[in-house]
Amino acid sequence: MATTADSTSTSENPAFVTVPGDRRSEVGRTLAEPVPQSLSLTDQFGLWGNLGVSLLGFTGAIFVLQPGGAGTPELSLAAALTAIVVGTLFGTLVLAFSGVPGTQTGAPAMVLLRGLFGARVSYLPTVLNIVQLFGWSIFELVTIATAAHTVAPALPKWGYVLIAGAVTGLLTIHPLGAIRVLRRYATAAVLVVMVYLLVQLLRHPLPAFTHGTWSGYWAATDTVVAVAISFVPLAADYTRHSRSTRDTVAGTLVGYSTTQVLCYVIGLLALVTVAHGNSNDIFAAFIALPAGSLGFAILAARELDQSFADVYSTAVSVQNLRPLWDRRVLAGLITALTTAGALWLNIADYENFLTLLGSVFVPMSAVLIVDYFAFAGRRRWDLSASARPRWLMLLPWAAGFVTYQLINPGYVSWWASAWTSFGQAIGFTPASWMSASILSFCVSAVLTLLAGWLPRVIRR
Repeated sequence: MATTADSTSTSENPAFVTVPGDRRSEVGRTLAEPVPQSLSLTDQFGLWGNLGVSLLGFTGAIFVLQPGGAGTPELSLAAALTAIVVGTLFGTLVLAFSGVPGTQTGAPAMVLLRGLFGARVSYLPTVLNIVQLFGWSIFELVTIATAAHTVAPALPKWGYVLIAGAVTGLLTIHPLGAIRVLRRYATAAVLVVMVYLLVQLLRHPLPAFTHGTWSGYWAATDTVVAVAISFVPLAADYTRHSRSTRDTVAGTLVGYSTTQVLCYVIGLLALVTVAHGNSNDIFAAFIALPAGSLGFAILAARELDQSFADVYSTAVSVQNLRPLWDRRVLAGLITALTTAGALWLNIADYENFLTLLGSVFVPMSAVLIVDYFAFAGRRRWDLSASARPRWLMLLPWAAGFVTYQLINPGYVSWWASAWTSFGQAIGFTPASWMSASILSFCVSAVLTLLAGWLPRVIRR
C-alpha cells in the first residue's frame, strides 16, 4: 500500500490508499480511488480560517450577549468576551483532533465512524449528518442572498439564491482546487476586512466591561462551542488530504480559532455600539461604516466557502452509504435541492438548531477522539464495508447526549419541558456552573475509556 509517512493505514483497511499530491491533485470521484494528500499548512489555515468566519456568526453573537433569549438580562462585556474565547478554544481543540484520524487513514469523516461503530451502525450518524448538512446548506444560501440583497437590492433575493447555488455547485467539482483558491485570494481579504471592522467599531463608545451579568455564562459558552463542533462531522473530509498531522492540527487550531473569535467579537461590538442589541440591524450597521459596503460584499462572497463545504461534505457522507457513487453527480443533485430549499424556506430557530447539533456531536466527538487515540494504535480501526458492529460504543455517545440535554435542553418548549421533567424525576437540577458541552464531552470520554478497557480486563 502506498501511504505517506504519517499514515496508520494497514492491510485491514485496503480501500484507502494515501499518496503524495501536488497543486494539480484532485479528489477522486469515488471512495475506491487513491487519496491525494496535497494540502499544506497554509492551505489548511486558509480553509479553516475562512470557515471560522460566518455572517451567521455575526448575528449569532446575540445568543452570547443574551443567552437566556430576547428580553433577558445581558452578559457583561467581560463575561461575553470570555465565553467567546473559552468556547472557541474548546470547540476548536475538539475539531482539530477530530481531523487527525482522517489524515492518518485517508478516510472521510463518516467512513471513520465505521471504525468507531461498525459499518452498518455508522449509517445512523451518517444519515443524521446528511440531514444537518443539508439544513446548513440551505441556511447558508439564504444568508448569502440576504446579505447580497442588503448591499445591492436591485436584484431580487431569489436571484442571489440562484447565483449562490450555481457558484456553490461549481466549487464542488474541484474541491481541492477551490480550497487553494480560497487560501490564495479570500483569506487575506477577509482578515483585512475583519480587522477594519474591528477598528471601526472600537472607535465607538463601549459600555463598562463589568456592566451586566455573568448569569447564563455557560449557556453562552455552549452556543459558541456548538458552532465549532458543528464542523466535526465534516472535518476529516478535508484533513484526509493534509500532508501531515502537524499541518492538520496547527492549520485547524490557529486558523479556525483566530477567525471565529474575531467574528464573534465583531458581532458583539456591533450589538453593543451601533445595533443597540438588535441583531437584525448588524448587517446595516456594517454597511453604514466608511467603505462598509465593500467590506460587507467581500464577507458575503466569502460565505460561499460555507455552502461549498456543506454541499461537498453531504456528497461525501452519502458515499459512506454508496462508496462507488460519483461525488460530482451527488454534489450537483444536492446543490439543486438546497437551492430549491433556500427559495422556499426561511431561517428559523437558529439557536435551537445549534443547541441540538452540539448535544449530538459534542459527545460523539469525545467517543471518536478517545477511542482512536487511546486504542486504535493497538487495535487498528477496521474501515472496511464489512466492519463488525461495535454496539457498546453507542452507550458513551448516548450518555453524553443525555448529559447535554439535562443541563441545556434548548428552547423548543415541548423538548425542553420533557427533559426538565425527566431531570426532576431523577432528582437532577443543573447548577449554574455546569457547561453542557464540557460535561457531556467528559462523560462520553470517560465512558469510552471504560468501554475500551473493560473487555481487556475481562479477557485477562
